[in-house]
Amino acid sequence: MPALNVEFSDRELEDLRQIAKERGTSMKALVREAAAADIARHRALQEGAEEFRRFFAAHAAEFAAAFPDDEQPPAKGEAA
Repeated sequence: MPALNVEFSDRELEDLRQIAKERGTSMKALVREAAAADIARHRALQEGAEEFRRFFAAHAAEFAAAFPDDEQPPAKGEAA
């Protein structure tokens, strides 16, 4: 499995040691779990954003009618 060396300040390293000890896990497992959780959160946000874009595109006319002041005029050369 590929590895990654990560540098921490002395304070961060001590905090990691303490947290790992409190949770009864290794520092390596603690950091890996934190990274995995962040990756999962990032993927969920990307999927949510994509779902919003699809929803917005499917209902663009309704949004335009509901919020006419937010509509931008067409760029030069575009049909209105």
